[in-house]
Amino acid sequence: MTKLLGVIGDPIAHSLSPLIHNGWIRDMGYDAAYEAMHVPDGEFSQALETLSKRDILGVNVTLPHKAAAFLAAYEASEAAKTIGAANTLTYLGNRSWRADNTDAPGFLSALDRQNPDTDEVVILGAGGSAAAIVYALTKSSYQVTILNRTVEKAQALAAALGDSSTVYGSINQYRECIDSAALVINTTSMGYQGDILDLPAGDGRLFFDISYGKVAAPQLTHARDRGWQTKDGLSMLVAQAAVSFEIWFGEAPDRAAALERCQWAMKAVS
Repeated sequence: MTKLLGVIGDPIAHSLSPLIHNGWIRDMGYDAAYEAMHVPDGEFSQALETLSKRDILGVNVTLPHKAAAFLAAYEASEAAKTIGAANTLTYLGNRSWRADNTDAPGFLSALDRQNPDTDEVVILGAGGSAAAIVYALTKSSYQVTILNRTVEKAQALAAALGDSSTVYGSINQYRECIDSAALVINTTSMGYQGDILDLPAGDGRLFFDISYGKVAAPQLTHARDRGWQTKDGLSMLVAQAAVSFEIWFGEAPDRAAALERCQWAMKAVS
């Protein structure tokens, strides 16, 4: 019987995850199908209950459900426990799920190609994706500053996952905080509302928006106009998806093929 996989989020229509995973499923000959699943905020538990009645193998989880995914799990990886958020769930049977977080290795895989000149990094936002990135960066000895609209959330994230050098503050301080940073990472959802941050001169530094496509385009265009190197979240998306796929099937997929399919798909709608 065909196994069901999918990605749960709100919004979700823009997601390239079905393209990525269904391409791998087809290439590798698995009997499975991967769907985009729109689930409004507050309805995550009900969605898992419904999925547990189907022939489900697992799901990826994106905004705004990553914390809820962790809390809904019967067991969890050490990374998911430490981060307190999950982007990958595997169905264990008997209405039970295992939580993993593949955002951290996915982010580091994407960042490795950039080689920033210093270890000073500013992270905008303090949600589930930001938590995974703070976890990954502090383990790799970067000096991290976390800025968020709600300062208490940035403070809590710094205390939970940062180290003695981690700094936090209000996102209103972003211009002064990024003056000495070699890398700025935008994990906020402001692109979904059509908002952008007015950046100072980049002088060739790197601005990394973990969104992609039309959501990230206005902010990245502005960043390039201000002299920043830019990177969207597409390579991170593929990398974290590959880790999820290997969790479910026990076999590593072809990341380069998936990235190429995504790039072609984005060109087709641009």
